[in-house]
Amino acid sequence: MQGDSVAKMTCAYCGCRNVDGANRCQRCGRKPGDVLAGDYPLQTDGALAAQLQPVAAAAPQPAAARAVNLSRAVQRPLFPEKPTSNVIPFDAYVAPPVEPQPRRAERSKSEPGKPAAKPRRTPRVSEAQGSLDFLPTLPTHPRTLGTTVEAVIYCEAPVATPLHRAIAAALDWSMVLIGYGLFLLAYFAAGGGFVFNKSSLLVFGGSLLLIAFTYGVFWTVAGSETAGMRWAGLRLTTFDGFPPEPHHRVLRFAGSCLSFCTVVGLLWSFADEESLTWQDHISGTFPTPRGSVSKVLRQR
Repeated sequence: MQGDSVAKMTCAYCGCRNVDGANRCQRCGRKPGDVLAGDYPLQTDGALAAQLQPVAAAAPQPAAARAVNLSRAVQRPLFPEKPTSNVIPFDAYVAPPVEPQPRRAERSKSEPGKPAAKPRRTPRVSEAQGSLDFLPTLPTHPRTLGTTVEAVIYCEAPVATPLHRAIAAALDWSMVLIGYGLFLLAYFAAGGGFVFNKSSLLVFGGSLLLIAFTYGVFWTVAGSETAGMRWAGLRLTTFDGFPPEPHHRVLRFAGSCLSFCTVVGLLWSFADEESLTWQDHISGTFPTPRGSVSKVLRQR
């Protein structure tokens, strides 16, 4: 090591300035007699600068000149540069423009040397190929009856005959009479007496109508046909051929009460072109045999 005027010594190996009288360098730990031998520049290499790169044609320099170059020491980067990402951002992607292709007529005009394209031929249908039997299309004008009156029923379900409807009504009234008989039996078992005067007849007659009314309300609330219609094989359907909804059944029950009170609504089926009663016209429903199925529907 060489002396310094300010009581400091400079290491001849690494160029570090140490205090006077130190036995080893405070930076590299070298002794004062150790010097940098060979043609090596004072330049670090790698993360810890553990290897020195030789210079082939460099001339030997004194230790003082090599110490000055310590301020220009260069260290390589610890981490390599990040490679470019393989993900293409949406902003950088631009779809190539699509050029419209000219039509065949324009191609033939622009290229007169080439022959014009042949017209496309339609495939021939073999005579042996079968065909499906579809239902014939319905006429656009409203369906008319034999008397040139527009029909109110737009489905093909037939209307039950008056005799068929009478059988269903008789079965329903038999159920009402059975209930009325049970009422009288309970009244007699409770100690009631049967006195046939004006007031008693009104009470017994009113109880019969009340039982019949309750019977009709029960099936209306249940949303089903009555027991007599079920036993007679009848079902209700709308004029369009669909199952009736609750408001249809309420209107039909109200129309039935009106027809029964006036009797004219029940007899209207004999004068109607489609054998419909008042309750049928009021509710838009009619009874039809359960086995019949409406196949063709036409909305108004």
